[in-house]
Amino acid sequence: MTAIDARTGPPRPSAHPGTTDLTTPTEQVLLAAPAENFPVASRLLPAATRDHLNALYVFGRLVDDIGDEAPGDRLALLDELAADLELIWSGGEPKLPVHRRLAHTVRACDLPAEPFRRLVQANRQDQIVTRYDTYEDLVQYCTLSADPIGRMVLGVFGLATPARIALSDRICTALQLAEHFQDVAEDLAAGRIYVPLEDLEAFGVTETDLAAPVASPAVRHLMAFEVARARTLLDQGAPLVNLVGGRLRLAMAGFVGGGRAALDAIRRADYDMLGGAPKAPKPRMAAFAAAAWARSLVPGQAAAARAAGTAVTASSTTAPSTTAPSTTAPGAAAAGGTGSSGPVPSGTIPTTIPGRGAAVASTVPAPAPAGSDVDVPEGAR
Repeated sequence: MTAIDARTGPPRPSAHPGTTDLTTPTEQVLLAAPAENFPVASRLLPAATRDHLNALYVFGRLVDDIGDEAPGDRLALLDELAADLELIWSGGEPKLPVHRRLAHTVRACDLPAEPFRRLVQANRQDQIVTRYDTYEDLVQYCTLSADPIGRMVLGVFGLATPARIALSDRICTALQLAEHFQDVAEDLAAGRIYVPLEDLEAFGVTETDLAAPVASPAVRHLMAFEVARARTLLDQGAPLVNLVGGRLRLAMAGFVGGGRAALDAIRRADYDMLGGAPKAPKPRMAAFAAAAWARSLVPGQAAAARAAGTAVTASSTTAPSTTAPSTTAPGAAAAGGTGSSGPVPSGTIPTTIPGRGAAVASTVPAPAPAGSDVDVPEGAR
C-alpha cells in the first residue's frame, strides 16, 4: 500500500467494470463522481469516449484531493503520485489504480505527459504560493492548473492542433479566473488571494477590504477590471466552438456559455462577491450556452474561427515554466494601496489601472442596478 493509499485505509474491490483493481475509499468516491460531473459526456458521447474523459476526471480529482485536503506532507504525497504517474510513459506498471486506468486512456489516445505533469505542479505550487504579485503570475498559474484540462480533452478527441490548443488555453484560463473572482471571499478565508496584488495596490484595495462583508467602491472597480480581462480571454477563445464538430461542439458551447454566465453573474451582483460567490441560475447558463451554439451555426463562422485560431497561436507565449513564482507575504503588496480608492460616479468603471495606464482590451460595463435584468451580452451571440 502506498502512502497515498494509507491515508484512506485498506483498499476495496473495484466497482469499475472490466477490471479487478483494488481501490481505496478515496478512489471509490471519485469513481462515483463522473456521472454527476460529466452530464454532457454521459448523455451524448460514445461509451469509449466517456470512459476516457472519466479517467481524466478521476485523475484530476485525485490530484486536487491530495493538494487541497490530504493530511500530513502534501508535497511528499504529490511527489509519490508524480513518480507513479511517470511510469505510464516510461513503460512501467503504475501502482495506483487511478493511474492504471489512466494508462489505457493515455495509450489509446496517444496523450503526452506534459499536461498531467502541469496539474501535479499546480498543486505543488498551491502548497507554497498563496498570493500572486502580477496578472502575468496569475495567468502563469492558470497554465498549470486549468489549461491542461482542455489540452487533454482535445487529445481524447484527436483534435489537439496548435490553433485549437491556443484557443482552448484562452477558454480554460478565463474559466479559472472566473472561478477565482467568484470565490474571493472563500479563498481569502482559506488564506489565499487570486487577484493580482499589484492591482489591489493600484485600485487602493487592501486585504482588509476583501474581508469586509460588503464590497467598497474601490473593490467593485477592481473586480470590474478583472472581470473584463477574463471576458476578453473567453471571447478570444470562443472561436474554438467552430473548430470542433458534433457533440463536442455542444459541450464547448456549454463551457463558453457557462463562463460568460459566471462573469455576467458577478456583473449583475454589482461586482460584490464578498458576501458569497455570485452564481448564474441554470436558465441563464443555458441561454448563454445556446447563444454560443447558435453563433457557431452562422455562415462564415468556421473561416473566421480558423483565422482567429491562427492569430491566437501566433500571439501565444512559450510553454509555461514549472517553477513557482516567488512567494509573497500576505498583504505585502496590498498593505497600503496608492491607487484611487475614493467613490467613483456610477457608470464610470475604469478601464485602465490607475497610475499605470494599462488598457483593458474590452469595454468594462457599468454595474447593473440591483435586481435588474439584462439581455445576453452581444459577445455571447
